[in-house]
Formats: sequence, structure tokens, C-alpha cells
Amino acid sequence: MNTASTASQNIRDTAQEAARDARDGVHEIGKAASAASGDIESDLQALREDFGRLAEQVADILTNKGSAAWQRAKTSVDGMVADAQGKTREAAGAVRDVSDNFAGAIDESIKSRPYATLAIVAGLGFLFGTTWRR
Repeated sequence: MNTASTASQNIRDTAQEAARDARDGVHEIGKAASAASGDIESDLQALREDFGRLAEQVADILTNKGSAAWQRAKTSVDGMVADAQGKTREAAGAVRDVSDNFAGAIDESIKSRPYATLAIVAGLGFLFGTTWRR
């Protein structure tokens, strides 16, 4: 029994040692998981901060590009408005020239051929009158 008792004691000692090693292993795993958890949390926080900075940079880029595009569009519109104003002035000048020439032609026609001018004006008045009735 002595040998059986010794063998039994050896098995018990081995089992206790294995259990201690398992507890120590579980304890080490817990420490590693806790340390990794802290590392993961700090990594996640750093990642959040990086994304925040990236979002700010993208917003700045879009703001700058949008502002530049707005300035280009505004300059283009200002140029078109200035061009339209210039063309309006030219058209008004041309109408003024035509009306001055027309008035001068009518004055000349009245002086040189008064009855013919009166007949032409009466005919034009009749045509405009019949056209506007419809």
C-alpha cells in the first residue's frame, strides 16, 4: 500500500500542480486581456481622434474648393452682367441713332415732298390700325 499510497500521493500532487498551473495560466490570461483591453481602448480613442481630424481636413478642403468655385462662378456671372450691360448700352445707342436718322429722314421728306410723306404716313397708319384690330 505504501507504493499505492505513494502513487496516489504523486497523482494528487501532480493534479494539484496542474490545477495551480492552470490557475496561474488563467490569471496570466486575465492580465493579458486586461492589458490588451486598455491598449484596444486607447487605440480606439486614437482612431476616433484621427477620424475627427480627417473629417475636419475634408471639411476644410471642401470649404476651400467650394469657396474657389463660388468665386469663379461669381466672376463669370459678373463678367456676363458687365457684358450684357455693355451690349444694352450699344443697343440703346443704335436705337437712338436709328430714331435720329428716321426723324431726320422724315423731316427731310416733309420739306422736300410734303404731300407724298403725308400719303405714306396715312397709309402706314391705316395698315397699323387694321393689324391691331385683329
